[in-house]
Amino acid sequence: MIKIDRRAMIAASGASLLFPRSALAQPRGDRFSWDMVIAQARRLSRQPYRETPHHPGARNVNYDALYQARFRDDRTIWGNLPGDTGVQLFPLSASAEQPVEIALVENGRATPLRYDPTIFDAPADNAVRQLGPDAGYAGFRVMTAARDGDWLSFLGASYFRSPGATKQFGLSARAIAINTSIQGKEEFPRFTHFWLERMGPSSLTIYALLDGASVTGAYRFISERTPQGVRQDVDAALFPRRAIAELGLMPMTSMFWYDQASRAARTDWRPEIHDSDLLAVGSADGTTHARPLINPSAPRVDGFTERNPRGFGLMQRDRDFDHYQDDGVFYERRPSLWASPRKPFGAGQVRLYEFPTTSEYVDNVCAYWTPAASVRPGSRIDASYRLDWSSATGPANSGALLANVWTGQANEAGVDRLILDFSGVAQDAKPDIWVDVADGALVRKGGYPVLHRPGLFRVALDIRRNSGKPADIRVQLRNGNRPFSEYVHYPLGA
Repeated sequence: MIKIDRRAMIAASGASLLFPRSALAQPRGDRFSWDMVIAQARRLSRQPYRETPHHPGARNVNYDALYQARFRDDRTIWGNLPGDTGVQLFPLSASAEQPVEIALVENGRATPLRYDPTIFDAPADNAVRQLGPDAGYAGFRVMTAARDGDWLSFLGASYFRSPGATKQFGLSARAIAINTSIQGKEEFPRFTHFWLERMGPSSLTIYALLDGASVTGAYRFISERTPQGVRQDVDAALFPRRAIAELGLMPMTSMFWYDQASRAARTDWRPEIHDSDLLAVGSADGTTHARPLINPSAPRVDGFTERNPRGFGLMQRDRDFDHYQDDGVFYERRPSLWASPRKPFGAGQVRLYEFPTTSEYVDNVCAYWTPAASVRPGSRIDASYRLDWSSATGPANSGALLANVWTGQANEAGVDRLILDFSGVAQDAKPDIWVDVADGALVRKGGYPVLHRPGLFRVALDIRRNSGKPADIRVQLRNGNRPFSEYVHYPLGA
């Protein structure tokens, strides 16, 4: 999976970039419709792939140059209209070297935006100033009404993200993932064209054309900012150019360095560093699976086989500042992202790919839906789903939720201890603790309510792993055969 330069992305998202529609729009508009974007993607799939050239000067726009390039505050697209849909554009940089074409849609007409270097208020020697008169833009972001931050941005390849209701960016989404878990085979199709249509004070529709070596696609994002966070209804029509071994739909990408259960990976002074701490999967039968994220010693793939799942998401469940002590980027405020199909997806897997990291600047986690059906060239794949960027802890009606994970050594040599805390358990409850261990043996188990912590129930497991290899642990609280907690999966020692 790609190693994202998080500092450059944060700098770009934090810059103040504003544009006027009248100065940037071309004098005339062409007819436009969603069907036209789909038709364009279909035609493009029948042609050989041609990569958009990298701008030769973009590599000189480093983190410092991007941060120093301030943008004129009087140049917002739709900035004279009330609401949260003022649009600002990103310049090319070392982390986004390929320009995209952007147009505004109004009354069924699309008007392209032309590049205007005067919008950048930067020192004369700044590399952004040296890009040239026809450099083009790297992407865009959608601003709050107060112009004190953005609530949605599209920048680089097919990446996009939102801070949700917390006003703090964290994980990212992608339009598509290609061969992510196949070593050396991952591809990164990119959005080459955007069409932006203002729908209301806090909503807009984004149409996008995707192009890549293996696939083309048309995307429509109906995006709205709400008090609970940002909601996007997404429609996609994909046209494979060739067979694809692993197609990832609704992909989301995050960073997990370490938490309280992985102290050995810690080299920084802060107690925990991660954008997300858990993958949640909602099965069609109502079961919710909870897989805490890890920083593995080697790349790892886990699959949850499903038919028509309710959804899945990367959660930032730990919301306690004291657990992070980061007063600069506030990890406890990072949004969760939940993806739910708007039309049944059939059979497939929710797949989780993790690889090792020693830095908070590398996104080392990716979750996505992989259809069971093979992907053939010349076919069409349609997808409709919803993305919710919020502070949610998981899907509704999940029962008792996994709240904490700790690992350590038990009192017996060669035995590990795994501690799992569940919240939302009645103080007088006496749940049965169901445990399954693969590649290891359960030595002992126990559970009890935590004193002075109402609703918190602690499970303690001693596990002997086979020859020190990772053991896959599954745990659930049950009342007889009736579960009343999430179904927890944990790769001990991975």
